[in-house]
Amino acid sequence: QVQLVESGGGLVQAGGSLRLSCAASGRSFSMYAMGWFRQAPGKEREFVAAITWSDVNTYYADSVKGRFTISRDNIKNMLYLRMNSLKPEDTAVYYCASDRTRLGSSDRTRLGSSYEYDYWGQGTQVTVSS
Repeated sequence: QVQLVESGGGLVQAGGSLRLSCAASGRSFSMYAMGWFRQAPGKEREFVAAITWSDVNTYYADSVKGRFTISRDNIKNMLYLRMNSLKPEDTAVYYCASDRTRLGSSDRTRLGSSYEYDYWGQGTQVTVSS
């Protein structure tokens, strides 16, 4: 049984920083790409960032590029999202997700699609006040 558990969300002022964590268990973490997605009230879930299983490639949505950093620790089975210079429009529930394909391709378009992920965490709320 694969489990993904996010933590680290909270309330922060605009311009502030947060680091989200995602603890993974249940299958070989190092063999799967991982992603972060978010969903704001009344909006569809959107891609935020992804990291390949090899830890060689990272991808970001244009809206967070230069402000957010995705990383992983394959020893600790942890995924992270460092978020700097937060804006009110970053307010959302943030989800980590695991690629459905073991040792999958590093294609950016593929990893940007929520359909390519088969396990999801419960989400952690990030609220940025203006």
